[in-house]
Amino acid sequence: MALKDWFLRVIEAAVPQGYEVKMREAAGVTIDADEDQWRKLSGDATRDLTPLTQSRMQKTAHFLWEANLLANRLIELPVAYLLAEGVQLKVNDEDNQKTLDAFWRDPINEMDIKLPKKVRELSLFGEQVYPVFVNEHDGHVRLGYLDPALIAEVVMDPDNKEQPIGIVTTRDAKGNYRKYRVIINGEEDVFTLRTQGARAKFTDGDAFYFRVNDLSSGRRGRSDILAQADWLDAYDQFLFGELDRADFLRAFVWDVTLKGANEKEVKKRAGEITPPKPGSVRVHNDAETWDAVTPDLKSADTAQGARLFRNHVLGGATMPETWFGGGGDVNRATAGEMNEPTFKIYTMRQKMWKHILESIGRYVLWQKAKAENATVDFGDDQWKVEAQFPELAARDVAKYATALQQVIAACAIAIAQKLLTRRTAVMLINAIAKLIGVEIDADNELADAEQEAAKAAEGDTFITPPTDAAPGTTAAD
Repeated sequence: MALKDWFLRVIEAAVPQGYEVKMREAAGVTIDADEDQWRKLSGDATRDLTPLTQSRMQKTAHFLWEANLLANRLIELPVAYLLAEGVQLKVNDEDNQKTLDAFWRDPINEMDIKLPKKVRELSLFGEQVYPVFVNEHDGHVRLGYLDPALIAEVVMDPDNKEQPIGIVTTRDAKGNYRKYRVIINGEEDVFTLRTQGARAKFTDGDAFYFRVNDLSSGRRGRSDILAQADWLDAYDQFLFGELDRADFLRAFVWDVTLKGANEKEVKKRAGEITPPKPGSVRVHNDAETWDAVTPDLKSADTAQGARLFRNHVLGGATMPETWFGGGGDVNRATAGEMNEPTFKIYTMRQKMWKHILESIGRYVLWQKAKAENATVDFGDDQWKVEAQFPELAARDVAKYATALQQVIAACAIAIAQKLLTRRTAVMLINAIAKLIGVEIDADNELADAEQEAAKAAEGDTFITPPTDAAPGTTAAD
């Protein structure tokens, strides 16, 4: 029974027959003016920014990237470390590799040129949408682009709030909008029947949707510089203030003192004086004194203040100050150790982009196979797409080479003393060899070493010539 119906029955039971019961809305204000901005602690929680705040975040991030030097470096340095030497999609099959190469070098896709933009904008806006266009005849795939500012809503799986299933765009001037179905590399039966029905309503094409800095219960991504935005702006304002202060410090005025002059004489003399030009001659008697006066603003040294602001922003981005022109109280060895947390963060983002590119690569192969009525098995090596990135930082080969030499010598001594097996020794050597990019399989390496040793022993064997020589011949014959 509805609350209203129950309330009416109570009133009717309490009022004598013959009386008319009238319901009137009570006058007055029963909620706060900002009631819509609050939610109950026991209600459904949302982990997303409001649409207005999401849009403002994207505009602010774009503005800071263009106008703020520090914000620009926070975005551009990871892009350079991830992509400076290029990225490749590889697969252990000649035909599939040709398909990936055709996609990568397509005149519309141009991934070598467009990939840095995609990496940059994912960091700036926190999300990316790539509509796909598939050739029905040969399965060739081309990627489009949807500005994150045009995303009106990200629709999640009703049975799995962690999985996005569709993208709804904002309306254009004519009121039109699009509904894209989010791509997954699998058949629709991975979803429940209810989710399949919901995805069927997204009829304007398929699109990849990727996001960063999000939560499992959230729908939208966030910019890498969202938390630093206000501090980045404050740092700029601080530096502009220092420029104004520097202008004031360089300014000066001529202070002219007239001894024994009254107010009328002072005003008369003030009207006659003009500032002297450089190299000019000024003549006066001892009753007039000229002094160049500069301002004394009593301003403290602002270098520490600037460093405080800068390091607060850089620390939030896990970036050492040595990367932005600040030397600090460190030497080269200490500075190198400070880089490790930064590279850990960049490695996480590299893994994210590795997943993105491999997902796109699998989709490209899948569409090609569908066009050719071929069977796809992503567990098979010929279908395993791998995104190969360059090393984030140059390896200190000299340090690792010294460590490798010491480990080999130690293993040899341990084997001679019968304290270590040869297989374990090779595994120890492999642990150091991995640091310089070489991986050793202990079993295979031991087998190959024994085989080569056997061949070398066979080649070094000396065969004694026969002593019983035939009559009339020598042993050499």
